[in-house]
Amino acid sequence: MDSPMQSKKTNRQEWIFQLILHLTVFHFVLIDHEEGQMVYELQWFQLVFFANYVCANLLISYVLLPRFLYKKRHWEFGLYCMMTVVAVILVEEFVLEKIFYPTTRGSDFQGAILSLGEVLSVLGALTGVKFAWDSIHRQREIDELRLVVKDSELSFLNSQINPHFLFNNLNNLYSYAVEQSPKTPEIILGLSGVLRYMLYECREPFVPLLKEVEQLRNFIQLYELQIEERGAVDFTTKNVSDNYQIAPLILNVFVENAFKHSQSGQSDEIRISVSLSVDATGKLHFSCVNNYEPHEASEGESKGIGLENVKKRLALLYPERHSLSIEKSGQEYRVALQIQLQTP
Repeated sequence: MDSPMQSKKTNRQEWIFQLILHLTVFHFVLIDHEEGQMVYELQWFQLVFFANYVCANLLISYVLLPRFLYKKRHWEFGLYCMMTVVAVILVEEFVLEKIFYPTTRGSDFQGAILSLGEVLSVLGALTGVKFAWDSIHRQREIDELRLVVKDSELSFLNSQINPHFLFNNLNNLYSYAVEQSPKTPEIILGLSGVLRYMLYECREPFVPLLKEVEQLRNFIQLYELQIEERGAVDFTTKNVSDNYQIAPLILNVFVENAFKHSQSGQSDEIRISVSLSVDATGKLHFSCVNNYEPHEASEGESKGIGLENVKKRLALLYPERHSLSIEKSGQEYRVALQIQLQTP
């Protein structure tokens, strides 16, 4: 919504615009044609005739439009507009012309068609521009509302990242603590580093690509501690620099799922491959491949929110600038993501 100051400024701009519009239309009303020449005839009583149109326009623009047309009460709007036009014609023909042209135009009725054409042309110009002004203003409000909704949705999605990450890792940490594994302190230290990045360096909507890749490497090392000697993890990067920015933590979910799926169904020969590169056009190519043993999910196993979260974030942050492919082939799970990055 507009603030009171913005609303006051908008109203002032509208009335200035309306004043210019009415002066412009009045200028064309004054033009007359005599023997092929345009002649300006300005008489003081012409202001009275034009004031009749102005009153009708104000009634249509500031009463009938918002009260009926914008509320989709079209039949009532049409009926009241017709009554307004008829009233303008009656005032002009039987009042104003009787006063200012008693022996010429006011001596007899010139015809409804002729009067209707003149009235509709003037009111159509005045009211049509008001309708266009309102449409532009409403579209701007809709765009602002969409931006607010987008920011709110992104904030909600971002707020889910840390709890989701903590939930998975605290479960793993608990199992290591129960087993009194000597790697428990190292896991806690790695978890602390990743959380520090999430809390203090991910407040902006975009972060330098190099910093995000470094965080992803730490993230992988943290999970790599959990599989111990049960498999191999490969992480490669190419052409990564600070020349580009990326949404923070947009890649972590795919890596997290790779470890989770691989560990849930097999105890050894875990293979996870993560690669990341940037081409000359600034397009990020991300790939995450892991093997897994299909198994039936337990009744209480959580479906998870991570993958749906990242899909929504990609749609909001990179509309029509990303492609995501997730495939299961045999005992392999493949994720391929391409993002057109932006520069700082």
